[in-house]
Amino acid sequence: MRIAPGCAVITATLMFLTSACSSEPPPPPPTQAATVAAPLQRTVIDWDEYIGRFVADEDVQLIARVSGPVSRVAFRDGRDVRKGDLLFEIDPRPFRATLAEAEASVASARASLANAQSQASRGTELLGFDAISREEADNLAATLRSARATLAGAEARRQAAQLDLSFAQVRAPISGRVSNRLVDVGDFVTAGQTELTRIVRINPIRFSFDGAESFYLKYIRQDADGERRSSRYAANPVEIQLADEPEFRWRGKMEFINNGISPETGTIQAYAMVDNPNGFLVPGMFGRARLLGSGTYNALLVPDEAILTDQTRKLVYVLGKGNKVTPRPVSTGPMVEGLRVIRDGIAPTERIVVDGLAQLQPGMVVTPRKGTIKARAKGDAPIARPNTAPAPAQATAR
Repeated sequence: MRIAPGCAVITATLMFLTSACSSEPPPPPPTQAATVAAPLQRTVIDWDEYIGRFVADEDVQLIARVSGPVSRVAFRDGRDVRKGDLLFEIDPRPFRATLAEAEASVASARASLANAQSQASRGTELLGFDAISREEADNLAATLRSARATLAGAEARRQAAQLDLSFAQVRAPISGRVSNRLVDVGDFVTAGQTELTRIVRINPIRFSFDGAESFYLKYIRQDADGERRSSRYAANPVEIQLADEPEFRWRGKMEFINNGISPETGTIQAYAMVDNPNGFLVPGMFGRARLLGSGTYNALLVPDEAILTDQTRKLVYVLGKGNKVTPRPVSTGPMVEGLRVIRDGIAPTERIVVDGLAQLQPGMVVTPRKGTIKARAKGDAPIARPNTAPAPAQATAR
């Protein structure tokens, strides 16, 4: 059947109006889902980290005290020695001869003194009978005093000869680990000039480091407030991690803080003492240390990924009434058990968004999913990634 053109236009218009009247508005977009959880509560202690190196508690440079050729080397390079162990011997024969001559001089001086005492005694008796003059008696007394002085000088020379003979045997002044020999048998050494070797005491061993002025000020104020005693007066604990270790396994105690801050670096020198019974730690070795940095305090812990950065501020999203999320500035602290310490900004009962933060906007309504914040690491040490040893250059097969 054929429809007139005017009727066709009316029909199309009616169909359009009918369709427009029967359509409904599109459904609203679904709300954003977000995982929320209450912060984890812990009682924590802050630790401040430093980089330092181990230093020998005693470092002795052995220098020859008498001159002569070396006749014996009595130690092996790099080994442990005890105090009093023989290390070197310088040819003792000249010193024995000098000592024998000094002893002979002492014997002669004693004989002269005995004779002078006898004559002075006799002179005193004769003077009482007017058998000699006063001048002769005074001369005898002067001879006695001179004999005594001569004996004292001879005894001093004998003592010096004995010392020289003892110095011909170079013994370890401390117990420790000896370095390599710097002279060998036959070498001539000069008193007060020739270095023979070095000995270091490494048990206990020092861990030396420099602290910033800001840390020093913090510790002084904590001590004044009774929160933490200063390491100048208290043996605060120090824990140390070596380059290839995953945790802080070495334990020490603070022993020294310098009396001033360096004007060149703005730091203050300090060291701790660390037990080293098997000599594993050696001078010059680097380590990463953490020093007790606060008293105990209650802290809230959240995952690091739940914290956003807005220029210089740290923010977390807090779930409020009507399931609306609101950004909240927070003050953060160190990592504990794999979580970040929140010092201030949220309450223990509030729920924060821990997942789905990329799509959030302030004031957005979300569909909350209940979550739980759990510890991610042990609480006795921060997470640390040890350095691996370098690969070997070559290998051989057997």
